[in-house]
Amino acid sequence: MENLKILLAEDDPNLGKILKSYLEAKGFSVDLFPNGEDALLGFHKKSNYEMLVLDVMMPVMDGFTLASNVRKTDKLIPILFLTAKSLEEDKLKGFEIGGDDYITKPFNMELLLARMNAILRRSGKFDEDDDQRIEFEIGKYKYNYEHQKLSCCDTEQKLTSKEAELLKMLCEHENETLDRRVALNKIWKDDSYFNARSMDVYITKLRKYLKGDDTIQIINVHGIGFKLLTR
Repeated sequence: MENLKILLAEDDPNLGKILKSYLEAKGFSVDLFPNGEDALLGFHKKSNYEMLVLDVMMPVMDGFTLASNVRKTDKLIPILFLTAKSLEEDKLKGFEIGGDDYITKPFNMELLLARMNAILRRSGKFDEDDDQRIEFEIGKYKYNYEHQKLSCCDTEQKLTSKEAELLKMLCEHENETLDRRVALNKIWKDDSYFNARSMDVYITKLRKYLKGDDTIQIINVHGIGFKLLTR
């Protein structure tokens, strides 16, 4: 994710500055534009962006029009829409234009980051397996992903394949929010309601396995996913 270049188009100056600062703190390089027309000029001038994050309602040129113009010359660059609307027809329009995802305002910054990371992984900009570690330290515990073993002192817990995958993803996002949809699509290959309930069961099991260290928590982040807290 380091140094990936993002084009951000947002007409609200305060929100734009906040988003730019947040994403740069997370390792992205961000160019901020106040309207669609300036963003389109910036896109054609540099043409080396890895992703576009576009507000839908902007002056001069709206986000949908901007995306349509971008798609005339670039069919593949990922596009995430920021919208104050939640109408189904607006969501459908965004996907029809070639958008990869949308997020409705107001939104949690961690949710935005998780959605962006998911899109970038799907597009091959970086891979979920960029983190090649197979061993993790979780408080008092040591976790070996390759052997699917979680150990602490003289005890050892053998994990199932899904437990192992889920714990690895939590470790890779340690003290950050793991988007529920990202985990479901990665491990279960589908984010259906029934798979989501199944994942809740696995989260409960992982909490039980880690209960020997009271400094460790796996918490629910409402409406987003889960977070492995180790501090």
